[in-house]
Amino acid sequence: MSKVSILTAGKVHPRVIERLEPHFDLVRIERADPALITPEIAEKVRGATGFNGMPADLMAALPKLEIVANFGVGYDGVNVAHAAANNIIVTNTPDVLNEEVADTTLGLLINTVRLLPKAETFLRDGRWEKDGAFMLSPLSLRGRTVGLYGLGRIGLEIAQRVAAFNLPVSYHTRSERKDVTYRYHPTLEALADAVDTLICIVPKTPQTHKTINADILKRLGPNGVLINVGRGWTVDEDALADALESRTIAAAGLDVFQDEPHVPARLLALDNACLLPHVASASVPTRNAMADLTAENLISWFEKGRPITPVPETPFRG
Repeated sequence: MSKVSILTAGKVHPRVIERLEPHFDLVRIERADPALITPEIAEKVRGATGFNGMPADLMAALPKLEIVANFGVGYDGVNVAHAAANNIIVTNTPDVLNEEVADTTLGLLINTVRLLPKAETFLRDGRWEKDGAFMLSPLSLRGRTVGLYGLGRIGLEIAQRVAAFNLPVSYHTRSERKDVTYRYHPTLEALADAVDTLICIVPKTPQTHKTINADILKRLGPNGVLINVGRGWTVDEDALADALESRTIAAAGLDVFQDEPHVPARLLALDNACLLPHVASASVPTRNAMADLTAENLISWFEKGRPITPVPETPFRG
């Protein structure tokens, strides 16, 4: 019996390929472009996978498509509205990267506040021996108040780690959670007024576009620190550069940017910005776990008739 055909669109983690090859006929295209779909591909493909890139026109070019397995927790690049309207299941990879991202978030916060990357560069450049002790960091974690903008799976892991540092935790989400004791603020403005350290971990949605703006940054105050490990989409980068240059806030640590891999020159020039190239989940063990879950969603769907981690917009009702 012939194998089910799965489309792999664009760059795909090699472990996904390794896991899928024994089970499926893999059809590869170099980018998520419907122009690359031939009549033969359209006739046979029943599943697809890729890294956060599955537009409606590509799905529409695959009339037999049943499932899209997205590599990653965020799936804003997958047109889930089209998928839901056409009974196409979309899956993502939640939970397997929560702890890694949370660990990186705390590392980024510490690096931003205590200037550890600069201290290491100072040592490696021979300046400790030549110039004497490295400068005292102007900021400390001690006495800080932390607010989380977003308290989903990853946000909860971050909150637990922040609390372990004996720092008070507050949060803002669309609605108050009844399963936590952290202080809830009904608006982002109220949260920014109440804290001096704001950690952003919300997804990319129309409602989160540039919500971290000049007003929110000003509310954090001159001792304020912004950490963003969610999406660059959420931060007005011009307003952030203004706030950092004018010392409206003290510092920022960013792992994500609006137009990756492009990072605005103004941010690169700042000595009070700690910048990472979107590496929050970028460890071999975590990426392997994400690859396994991506593949297992497809395997489970075609062998057992059910996905493992369907997204809320395309729930499985079996």
